[in-house]
Amino acid sequence: MTDDIDPVTLEILRNQLESIAEEMGHVLITGSYSPNIKERQDCSTALFDADGKMIAQAEHIPVHLGAMPDAVDAIIDDDPKPGDVFIVNDPFAGGTHLPDITLVSTIAPHDEVIGFAVSRAHHADVGGSAPGSMPPGAQEIYEEGLRLPAVRLVDGGELNDAVLDVLLANVRTPDERRADLRAQRAANERAEERIGELLDDHGSLLLDAFDAVVDYSQARIESEIADLPDGEYRAQDILEGDGVSDDDIPIEVTVTVDGDRIAVDFAGTAPQVTGNLNAPLSVAKSAVYFVVRAITDPEIPSNHGCYEPVSVTAPEGTVLNPEPPAAVVGGNVETSQRVTDVTLAALAEAIPERLPAGGQGTMNNLIIGDREGEFTYYETIAGGFGARPHKDGMDGVQVGMTNTLNTPVESMESEYPLRVETYALRPDSGGDGEHRGGLGLERSVTVETDATVSLLTERRRTAPAGVDGGEDGAMGENLVDGESVPSKASVDVSTGATVTIRTPGGGGHGDPADRAEDAREADRRDEKVTE
Repeated sequence: MTDDIDPVTLEILRNQLESIAEEMGHVLITGSYSPNIKERQDCSTALFDADGKMIAQAEHIPVHLGAMPDAVDAIIDDDPKPGDVFIVNDPFAGGTHLPDITLVSTIAPHDEVIGFAVSRAHHADVGGSAPGSMPPGAQEIYEEGLRLPAVRLVDGGELNDAVLDVLLANVRTPDERRADLRAQRAANERAEERIGELLDDHGSLLLDAFDAVVDYSQARIESEIADLPDGEYRAQDILEGDGVSDDDIPIEVTVTVDGDRIAVDFAGTAPQVTGNLNAPLSVAKSAVYFVVRAITDPEIPSNHGCYEPVSVTAPEGTVLNPEPPAAVVGGNVETSQRVTDVTLAALAEAIPERLPAGGQGTMNNLIIGDREGEFTYYETIAGGFGARPHKDGMDGVQVGMTNTLNTPVESMESEYPLRVETYALRPDSGGDGEHRGGLGLERSVTVETDATVSLLTERRRTAPAGVDGGEDGAMGENLVDGESVPSKASVDVSTGATVTIRTPGGGGHGDPADRAEDAREADRRDEKVTE
């Protein structure tokens, strides 16, 4: 840690930097146009130093934040200068999947680049073969939408209209995209403004603080890892087909804890698949980083220092390190969830008293849009959190790699030709146990125009696992007009069709015979069970 900064000053500067990242998120959310960002808050913001190390982040979307460093790395060699804003979504060059568009802006309040402001937002459509740009049957990335390597959207303060024109010509909702990109730019500009104020107040001490906060987090995370039992811990799970085939896709992991280091190796994981559940290595890293943060002190500031003691490897050409032109849109949203599940399961061998039973293990991606480009609705739907060793699981929450809100019914019905018929908890969906798993949800929507419905979901044939004698959570289910639909499907529907998503519950923890009677009575009173 830098010796020139006393602990009190460091804590003040750390909080100031984190507040800037949070303010960026507030500007992005309040300034955006699409419900996906302004309501669901499917976006993330962070600050980086001039070397590309994350120094502060807002508490947004785990799958975005762990992969952000790759986006910054993608532009550093391109001689970024004051006033530059780079745009990137290429999963093989700094992105995660194509709907996640990242803007990386230089921070140069006094005409010298001292860092980068980064915003990443899930845009509801970026072209491709289906509305919403998440086609379940995609076999190449070219089917998934417009692919942007890191290019200058703003060059020295001047908007590059040609780049923006190309982007807007390839999406179904260009006005919405234009407005959301403006909100991202505004968020990044706010970061430069606030960093400039801190630089005026603190001078070069601020740059010392960039290094100091990273060193501080690294020291604390290493101390936490050192308290874990050394050893090799293994787990495996599956994905339920890739949208082209229903064949199981194995995900295997070996987690090695050695002193104050963790090595996570996915050797044994399936080769890359034909469909779109391939996940770039940056996505696998995000999932692992999330798990490490979940098992360590939540008060440790999240920045580059938290990642230094953690290594993540996967063989090239596998589903967690695919080669172009692999389709990847489902890897970010579904495969990331399974990486989280298996890594937690492996570490449960080391610290069973600290980890929950299986959660819903899916984002339950629902996309509804028309091919004329009038609207595109996208949502990830919450489900059950696994029961904990000493407490029930949580009902109807986002689990794992996403941290979004829901789209309010009022917003859905005012913004889209949709009518919400049902939005409720699923009784009996949480696994029984000494501690009950969280309940899944049922969301039923009638589509009031001809449209295309796309689904990317999991845990429709493999249930979230109970542990220590607890029962499994209920599997999810997808229905169109009452008829079952596969976990990954694209269906053209006519006006009046009703789409129903029933999300998985969480697994139970401990022997059901040990559940307290007053807890069972509360379950019945609250209608969480129907027995």
